Amino acid sequence: MKRLLAVLLSLLLALPAAYAQDRKSFPQAELDQMLAPVALYPDPLLSQVLMASTYPLEIVEAARWSRAHPGIQGDEAVRAVAEKDWDPSVKSLLAFPNLLARMDEQLDWTRRLGDAFLAQEAQVMDTVQQLRQRAQASGNLAPDERQSVVVEGGTIAIEPANPRVVYVPYYDPYVVYGPWWWSAYPPVVWAPWPGYAVVRPGFWWGVGIGITTGFFYGGVDWHHRHVKVVHAQNYYVKPAYRYQNAYWHKPIQAGRWQHDTTHRRGVGQRYDQRRAEHRAQPMPPAFRTASPQHPQPRFDKRDERRGDAQPDHRMQQPRVEGPQRQQPKGQAPQRGPQPRMEAPQRSQPRMEAHRPQSQPRMETRGGGGFGGGGRGGEGGGRGHGRS
Repeated sequence: MKRLLAVLLSLLLALPAAYAQDRKSFPQAELDQMLAPVALYPDPLLSQVLMASTYPLEIVEAARWSRAHPGIQGDEAVRAVAEKDWDPSVKSLLAFPNLLARMDEQLDWTRRLGDAFLAQEAQVMDTVQQLRQRAQASGNLAPDERQSVVVEGGTIAIEPANPRVVYVPYYDPYVVYGPWWWSAYPPVVWAPWPGYAVVRPGFWWGVGIGITTGFFYGGVDWHHRHVKVVHAQNYYVKPAYRYQNAYWHKPIQAGRWQHDTTHRRGVGQRYDQRRAEHRAQPMPPAFRTASPQHPQPRFDKRDERRGDAQPDHRMQQPRVEGPQRQQPKGQAPQRGPQPRMEAPQRSQPRMEAHRPQSQPRMETRGGGGFGGGGRGGEGGGRGHGRS
């Protein structure tokens, strides 16, 4: 028993090291590219976007829930998912459904952003500061009634002007940062959301989203170049009393944010499969006045097991195996138009009445297809096997 425990302990200690080796390192050009659309977000919102991007599968699930509950935002949406087994950073983004929908639509970008944040957190923080300095030098980052911009010690901090109202900006990276400096790595650009209006060239603002004081549990420590937890007792950070899935989670404590690999849920092969099912749409051009329609939810068998999906079209086809179960005992299954003993069946009207019902059963046994050739169910089975 002691030897078995020692082996298990060594495997557990090896997992973080193996996981760290799998993280990809991104060059500076790619960091500038992927951080361009969010570097000018308020610090609390930016911190939670970075944390949530490390859990792309939960982003998909949360965005699906948000689409199923349109019109809910702010604290109302976050409180509605209190029992969901999602990371607090993912739950918090339900308060901003447009932003969450964009992260869901652009899964490649979301996953790359999360991978970069996990592997190069300090460099990601430096990249955000460099982008903000470029925007300020171009005259496109200034305080107003929606946000405050504080320059201190060579760092630029952005905070909501009102802690109870958050404005999520949209801006054109080609305008706010000046001429783009990586010709082979253009910035990530998407379209402003419906209802956003231009307040100055390249900058759009929408309606503010009301939240409670202390809503954000994350922040940024610019001096130490990392994301931190500032409100560990926030209402959506505390663990729920009941989880839908049997996962053990790390307790969240104030201080430097720690990634919880249980919420990662095997991103890698499972992510690639989910990404193929999700079929993320290409990013729209920068100067569209409205975002494309949100794609309809797509469901798979894994989602069906969670209980939040509808059965696919194959499950909705009529099943013709009922007569099999009602077939009298001792009667061998019929295959094809074989000769039948007519005399005994004429004397038994109940068997004659049951005879037409056996034809669909024979087609299903032939191969599961619907419709067959001229030879009845056997022909249909050869032509149309189960997919």
